[in-house]
Amino acid sequence: MTAGRDFLAYLCGRLVPGFAAILLALSAGVANARSLDVDRDLCHVVSATALGDTDLSGLRFSCRGKPADYQQKSLWLRAVLDGDAPRSNLALMVHMSRFDRLAVGFSYADGTTRWQRVHAGNYGSHWRAGGQILFDAPDRPVLLTAVTMRFDGLSAYELVRARVLPKGEAGMQSAGMAAAVGAALTLLLVSGIYSLSLAFAVRRQYLAWQAAWSGTMLLWGGFWSQMPLTLLPGMAGTATAQLCTFLACLAVALATLSAVTAVNRDMAPKGVGTTALVLGLGVGIAGIPLALTRSGNLGLLADILGFVIIADLLTVTLYLGWAWHRGSIEARDFLAAWGLPMAVLAFIQVVDVEDGFWGGGSKLVVLVATTWQALWLAAAATRRLAYLRVERDDARDAEAQARQLARRDPLTGLPNRRGFIESVSPLLERARADNLPAALLLVDVDRFKSINDIYGHDAGDMVLCGIARRIGRWEGPMCTVARLGGEEFGLLTIGMEGIILARFAESIRRGIAACDHSETVGARLVTASIGVAEVRPACDFQSLYRLADEALYDAKRGGRNKVAVQRHQDVAGPASGREVAVSSQGHV
Repeated sequence: MTAGRDFLAYLCGRLVPGFAAILLALSAGVANARSLDVDRDLCHVVSATALGDTDLSGLRFSCRGKPADYQQKSLWLRAVLDGDAPRSNLALMVHMSRFDRLAVGFSYADGTTRWQRVHAGNYGSHWRAGGQILFDAPDRPVLLTAVTMRFDGLSAYELVRARVLPKGEAGMQSAGMAAAVGAALTLLLVSGIYSLSLAFAVRRQYLAWQAAWSGTMLLWGGFWSQMPLTLLPGMAGTATAQLCTFLACLAVALATLSAVTAVNRDMAPKGVGTTALVLGLGVGIAGIPLALTRSGNLGLLADILGFVIIADLLTVTLYLGWAWHRGSIEARDFLAAWGLPMAVLAFIQVVDVEDGFWGGGSKLVVLVATTWQALWLAAAATRRLAYLRVERDDARDAEAQARQLARRDPLTGLPNRRGFIESVSPLLERARADNLPAALLLVDVDRFKSINDIYGHDAGDMVLCGIARRIGRWEGPMCTVARLGGEEFGLLTIGMEGIILARFAESIRRGIAACDHSETVGARLVTASIGVAEVRPACDFQSLYRLADEALYDAKRGGRNKVAVQRHQDVAGPASGREVAVSSQGHV
């Protein structure tokens, strides 16, 4: 996850500044470009599709009103070039792709008209990034007087965007648009992959919806900008436009799902969340018939859908704001991420920017806003998950410490019975695997109750701590020690047997007797009895403990301050041998 976060930061650091610079250049506009307004600059006429392009001179154009009944016929739009506008070395940039066929005629002062044509599924060399189609006027020694666009099967004339501009500036705009769109799509791709990897890593549903949203916006931006036409030229035209409509509606639904599912349901009113989901899913479903629509008032339907989208965004904002007020960090992050896209959507509803940004218009602005949203959400998720990882690590450390404390005697610091059993199991397995002898030594302080009765429990605790420090010296890879409870201690060792084991036990007895407790109990001698169970092969702990306890009883019965050893060659067999040796004051 750290590597993914660093990679995301690297790409953002490299691409975002360049992306911003390109957008600033795009927003500056081009002084020599002339936008052709369909209601003000273009005259129109409707004809049968069977009429040839060369019959242009016989048509009578109307510069008033709006064209009607054109969607199954041919719509001719004509712009006359006059005044101070440049009239040579020009190009026409068209931004509309829901048509069956488009023919562009450049008319000159000598009465000649030169035609260039594209149709759905084949834009040839005319397509450009940013969803635009470029037509270069042929170079001729006479002035260009008019430009005519003939659309066959056009879905909505009010959505046509066209600009006349110098050829050099058209090439610069195309390159700039390609760079801006490429940077935006790259950032969307990175954030989508990153969000998907986070979704799998932390099992969070909203991150999966977020990744799906980024992927959908990536597809929408790619098809809208016509980038895939390099590989899929047959997608040019209506098919791409219809797919973009569906993807745009689907993206709204996925964004709504991501935002609503990111917040715990008890953090905001369920009714508000349900309303947002209904609106979002409604937009997604409405995208199917809207994408397939080829007739009717497509512009009006798009306006209605736009208001529904704004209602959905406002509902989501209310839901997130409510959750943020109740302390939801995810809601805060989503509100920050949604701030720019919502402002952009509100802005383009009241301000016409379709002729701005070098022809990219509102779609390029939306693409930029969604890129910002995707990057912000990815960064916010990373930051939040980093905090969760720290909290998880702290919780694991606390849990490990609690487990460790549960296995330790709080008074002496030695392992308790539970910790001792867990530590002896590996030693016994090793002894069985290597056919080594194993021995359990039970150490019981003699007459400890009288110490508590005479000197007090605090003094008894100090005596136990002193003995524990002495016994703890024998802790090692072949021996583990513990306080088993009360005044009883245990040591389990492997690899020692016979006289060596007996001397080891005797050294422990002498060491305990040599402890200085004068500050606690004065001149009183504190001794211990030790019961030793020696077995080969190693048996389970319970059997070993039972044998050691019997040996300890023998040591107590023999007068205390003694070592008693029981040697068993096979504790599991029916003919187990029992050999008892009792040492008194170190003499076995």
